[in-house]
Amino acid sequence: MVKDKVCIVTGAARGIGAAIVKRLAENGAHIAFTYVSDSSAEKATALENEAKSFGVNAKAYKSNAGDFSQCEVFVNDVLKDFGKVDVCVNNAGISKDNLLLRLTPEQWDEVMNVNLKSVYNMTKQVIRPMMKAKSGSIINMSSIIGIRGNAGQASYAASKAGIIGFTKSVALELGSRNIRCNAIAPGFIETDMTHYLKEGTAAETFLKDIPLGRFGKAEEVADLTLFLASDKGAYITGQVISICGGLNI
Repeated sequence: MVKDKVCIVTGAARGIGAAIVKRLAENGAHIAFTYVSDSSAEKATALENEAKSFGVNAKAYKSNAGDFSQCEVFVNDVLKDFGKVDVCVNNAGISKDNLLLRLTPEQWDEVMNVNLKSVYNMTKQVIRPMMKAKSGSIINMSSIIGIRGNAGQASYAASKAGIIGFTKSVALELGSRNIRCNAIAPGFIETDMTHYLKEGTAAETFLKDIPLGRFGKAEEVADLTLFLASDKGAYITGQVISICGGLNI
Protein backbone atom coordinates (compact mmCIF):
# COMPACT_ATOMS: atom_id res chain seq x y z
CA MET A 1 0.00 0.00 0.00
CA VAL A 2 2.92 2.37 0.61
CA LYS A 3 5.62 0.66 -1.42
CA ASP A 4 8.71 2.86 -1.86
CA LYS A 5 7.18 5.81 -0.04
CA VAL A 6 9.50 7.53 2.45
CA CYS A 7 7.72 7.88 5.78
CA ILE A 8 8.78 9.88 8.84
CA VAL A 9 7.44 8.81 12.24
CA THR A 10 8.29 10.85 15.35
CA GLY A 11 8.45 9.42 18.86
CA ALA A 12 8.62 5.87 17.56
CA ALA A 13 10.86 3.92 19.91
CA ARG A 14 7.89 2.22 21.56
CA GLY A 15 4.12 1.95 21.76
CA ILE A 16 1.97 3.29 18.95
CA GLY A 17 4.95 4.82 17.14
CA ALA A 18 6.83 1.52 17.01
CA ALA A 19 3.72 -0.29 15.77
CA ILE A 20 3.34 2.28 13.00
CA VAL A 21 6.97 1.86 11.93
CA LYS A 22 6.54 -1.91 11.68
CA ARG A 23 3.25 -1.72 9.78
CA LEU A 24 4.56 0.80 7.25
CA ALA A 25 7.79 -1.14 6.75
CA GLU A 26 6.08 -4.48 6.19
CA ASN A 27 3.97 -2.78 3.52
CA GLY A 28 7.02 -1.55 1.63
CA ALA A 29 7.69 1.93 3.00
CA HIS A 30 11.16 3.26 3.76
CA ILE A 31 11.23 4.55 7.32
CA ALA A 32 12.94 7.43 9.12
CA PHE A 33 11.91 7.61 12.75
CA THR A 34 12.95 9.51 15.86
CA TYR A 35 13.62 8.77 19.47
CA VAL A 36 14.54 11.36 22.07
CA SER A 37 16.44 9.83 24.99
CA ASP A 38 19.59 7.76 25.34
CA SER A 39 17.57 5.23 27.33
CA SER A 40 15.54 4.52 24.18
CA ALA A 41 18.56 4.04 21.92
CA GLU A 42 18.66 0.27 22.29
CA LYS A 43 14.96 -0.09 21.48
CA ALA A 44 15.36 2.26 18.52
CA THR A 45 18.22 0.19 17.11
CA ALA A 46 16.20 -3.01 17.50
CA LEU A 47 13.22 -1.37 15.75
CA GLU A 48 15.45 -0.14 12.93
CA ASN A 49 16.76 -3.66 12.37
CA GLU A 50 13.26 -5.13 12.48
CA ALA A 51 12.05 -2.63 9.89
CA LYS A 52 15.01 -3.44 7.64
CA SER A 53 14.10 -7.13 7.84
CA PHE A 54 11.15 -6.34 5.55
CA GLY A 55 13.58 -5.37 2.79
CA VAL A 56 13.22 -1.60 3.11
CA ASN A 57 15.56 1.18 4.16
CA ALA A 58 15.16 2.29 7.76
CA LYS A 59 17.05 4.62 10.05
CA ALA A 60 16.60 5.83 13.62
CA TYR A 61 17.53 9.41 14.44
CA LYS A 62 17.95 10.91 17.89
CA SER A 63 15.92 14.11 17.64
CA ASN A 64 13.54 16.08 19.85
CA ALA A 65 10.41 16.94 17.88
CA GLY A 66 9.64 19.72 20.36
CA ASP A 67 12.78 21.61 19.30
CA PHE A 68 12.45 23.50 16.02
CA SER A 69 16.15 23.54 15.15
CA GLN A 70 16.48 19.79 15.78
CA CYS A 71 13.50 19.15 13.48
CA GLU A 72 15.14 21.23 10.77
CA VAL A 73 18.35 19.21 11.03
CA PHE A 74 16.42 15.93 11.16
CA VAL A 75 14.35 16.56 8.03
CA ASN A 76 17.38 17.81 6.12
CA ASP A 77 19.19 14.61 7.11
CA VAL A 78 16.25 12.50 5.94
CA LEU A 79 16.24 14.28 2.59
CA LYS A 80 19.96 13.58 2.23
CA ASP A 81 19.61 9.94 3.29
CA PHE A 82 16.34 9.05 1.53
CA GLY A 83 15.92 11.71 -1.16
CA LYS A 84 12.32 12.68 -0.40
CA VAL A 85 9.52 12.73 2.18
CA ASP A 86 6.13 11.34 1.20
CA VAL A 87 4.50 10.85 4.60
CA CYS A 88 4.97 12.49 8.00
CA VAL A 89 3.39 10.88 11.07
CA ASN A 90 3.53 13.30 14.00
CA ASN A 91 3.28 10.81 16.81
CA ALA A 92 5.56 12.21 19.56
CA GLY A 93 3.64 12.78 22.77
CA ILE A 94 3.72 12.78 26.56
CA SER A 95 1.30 13.36 29.41
CA LYS A 96 1.79 15.12 32.74
CA ASP A 97 -1.51 14.32 34.39
CA ASN A 98 -2.50 16.53 37.28
CA LEU A 99 -5.49 18.50 38.50
CA LEU A 100 -5.32 22.07 37.21
CA LEU A 101 -4.93 23.36 40.76
CA ARG A 102 -1.65 21.44 41.02
CA LEU A 103 -0.46 21.67 37.42
CA THR A 104 2.75 23.69 37.25
CA PRO A 105 3.68 26.08 34.43
CA GLU A 106 6.68 23.85 33.69
CA GLN A 107 4.45 20.79 33.27
CA TRP A 108 2.08 22.73 31.01
CA ASP A 109 4.92 23.99 28.81
CA GLU A 110 6.53 20.57 28.52
CA VAL A 111 3.30 18.95 27.33
CA MET A 112 2.64 21.76 24.86
CA ASN A 113 6.16 21.58 23.43
CA VAL A 114 6.20 17.82 22.94
CA ASN A 115 2.58 17.31 21.89
CA LEU A 116 1.60 20.46 20.00
CA LYS A 117 4.66 22.52 19.11
CA SER A 118 6.28 19.38 17.70
CA VAL A 119 3.47 19.08 15.15
CA TYR A 120 4.11 22.64 13.98
CA ASN A 121 7.88 22.06 13.96
CA MET A 122 7.73 18.92 11.84
CA THR A 123 4.96 20.04 9.49
CA LYS A 124 6.81 23.30 8.82
CA GLN A 125 9.84 21.28 7.71
CA VAL A 126 8.16 18.65 5.53
CA ILE A 127 5.76 20.82 3.56
CA ARG A 128 8.45 22.32 1.31
CA PRO A 129 9.62 19.00 -0.16
CA MET A 130 6.01 17.85 -0.33
CA MET A 131 4.98 21.01 -2.18
CA LYS A 132 7.84 20.51 -4.61
CA ALA A 133 6.65 16.95 -5.24
CA LYS A 134 2.99 18.09 -5.35
CA SER A 135 2.11 15.18 -3.10
CA GLY A 136 2.15 14.21 0.56
CA SER A 137 0.27 12.91 3.56
CA ILE A 138 0.61 14.41 7.04
CA ILE A 139 -0.92 12.38 9.86
CA ASN A 140 -1.17 13.94 13.31
CA MET A 141 -1.78 11.84 16.41
CA SER A 142 -4.44 13.57 18.48
CA SER A 143 -6.55 11.79 21.12
CA ILE A 144 -10.12 11.16 22.15
CA ILE A 145 -9.20 13.30 25.17
CA GLY A 146 -8.68 16.24 22.82
CA ILE A 147 -12.30 15.85 21.71
CA ARG A 148 -14.09 15.17 24.99
CA GLY A 149 -11.62 16.33 27.68
CA ASN A 150 -10.81 14.50 30.90
CA ALA A 151 -10.45 15.54 34.52
CA GLY A 152 -6.79 15.75 35.52
CA GLN A 153 -5.62 16.05 31.91
CA ALA A 154 -6.17 19.71 31.05
CA SER A 155 -2.74 20.15 29.48
CA TYR A 156 -2.93 16.91 27.52
CA ALA A 157 -6.48 17.64 26.34
CA ALA A 158 -5.57 21.20 25.29
CA SER A 159 -2.54 20.02 23.34
CA LYS A 160 -4.47 17.30 21.52
CA ALA A 161 -7.38 19.65 20.79
CA GLY A 162 -4.88 22.11 19.35
CA ILE A 163 -3.66 19.41 16.98
CA ILE A 164 -7.20 19.06 15.62
CA GLY A 165 -7.49 22.77 14.80
CA PHE A 166 -4.01 22.76 13.29
CA THR A 167 -4.84 19.72 11.15
CA LYS A 168 -7.97 21.27 9.67
CA SER A 169 -6.20 24.54 8.90
CA VAL A 170 -3.25 22.83 7.21
CA ALA A 171 -5.63 20.69 5.14
CA LEU A 172 -7.29 23.86 3.86
CA GLU A 173 -3.96 25.53 3.10
CA LEU A 174 -2.31 22.63 1.31
CA GLY A 175 -5.14 20.76 -0.38
CA SER A 176 -4.55 22.60 -3.66
CA ARG A 177 -0.98 21.22 -3.63
CA ASN A 178 -2.26 17.64 -3.30
CA ILE A 179 -1.03 17.43 0.28
CA ARG A 180 -3.43 15.80 2.70
CA CYS A 181 -3.51 16.39 6.45
CA ASN A 182 -5.56 14.26 8.83
CA ALA A 183 -5.68 13.54 12.55
CA ILE A 184 -6.17 10.26 14.36
CA ALA A 185 -7.84 10.32 17.76
CA PRO A 186 -7.10 7.09 19.63
CA GLY A 187 -9.11 6.14 22.66
CA PHE A 188 -7.65 3.95 25.39
CA ILE A 189 -4.90 1.98 23.69
CA GLU A 190 -2.72 -0.62 25.42
CA THR A 191 0.72 1.04 25.71
CA ASP A 192 3.26 1.86 28.40
CA MET A 193 1.52 5.22 28.88
CA THR A 194 -1.84 3.61 29.69
CA HIS A 195 -0.85 0.44 31.57
CA TYR A 196 -2.19 1.86 34.81
CA LEU A 197 -5.69 2.04 33.34
CA LYS A 198 -5.92 -1.76 33.33
CA GLU A 199 -5.33 -2.13 37.04
CA GLY A 200 -8.14 -2.89 39.51
CA THR A 201 -11.35 -0.89 39.54
CA ALA A 202 -9.93 1.75 37.16
CA ALA A 203 -10.14 -0.75 34.32
CA GLU A 204 -13.77 -1.54 35.08
CA THR A 205 -14.62 2.17 35.13
CA PHE A 206 -13.12 2.81 31.70
CA LEU A 207 -14.30 -0.41 30.07
CA LYS A 208 -17.96 0.15 30.94
CA ASP A 209 -17.89 3.32 28.81
CA ILE A 210 -16.42 1.53 25.76
CA PRO A 211 -19.14 -0.16 23.65
CA LEU A 212 -16.68 -2.73 22.27
CA GLY A 213 -15.75 -3.62 25.84
CA ARG A 214 -11.97 -3.64 25.49
CA PHE A 215 -8.91 -1.43 25.15
CA GLY A 216 -7.50 -0.92 21.68
CA LYS A 217 -4.19 -2.23 20.38
CA ALA A 218 -1.33 -0.18 18.99
CA GLU A 219 -1.44 -2.32 15.84
CA GLU A 220 -5.02 -1.18 15.20
CA VAL A 221 -3.92 2.45 15.27
CA ALA A 222 -1.07 1.49 12.94
CA ASP A 223 -3.55 -0.03 10.47
CA LEU A 224 -5.48 3.24 10.30
CA THR A 225 -2.24 5.18 9.88
CA LEU A 226 -1.24 2.89 7.02
CA PHE A 227 -4.54 3.58 5.25
CA LEU A 228 -4.18 7.36 5.57
CA ALA A 229 -0.54 7.19 4.46
CA SER A 230 -1.43 5.19 1.37
CA ASP A 231 -3.11 6.18 -1.87
CA LYS A 232 -6.19 4.31 -0.61
CA GLY A 233 -6.91 7.46 1.43
CA ALA A 234 -6.24 9.86 -1.44
CA TYR A 235 -9.59 11.67 -1.10
CA ILE A 236 -9.48 12.09 2.68
CA THR A 237 -8.15 15.32 4.20
CA GLY A 238 -8.96 17.60 7.11
CA GLN A 239 -10.61 14.78 9.04
CA VAL A 240 -10.34 13.62 12.64
CA ILE A 241 -10.83 9.86 12.76
CA SER A 242 -11.53 8.35 16.17
CA ILE A 243 -10.31 4.85 16.90
CA CYS A 244 -11.78 4.32 20.31
CA GLY A 245 -14.07 1.28 20.39
CA GLY A 246 -17.13 3.53 20.27
CA LEU A 247 -16.16 5.71 23.25
CA ASN A 248 -16.88 8.85 21.22
CA ILE A 249 -20.33 7.87 19.95
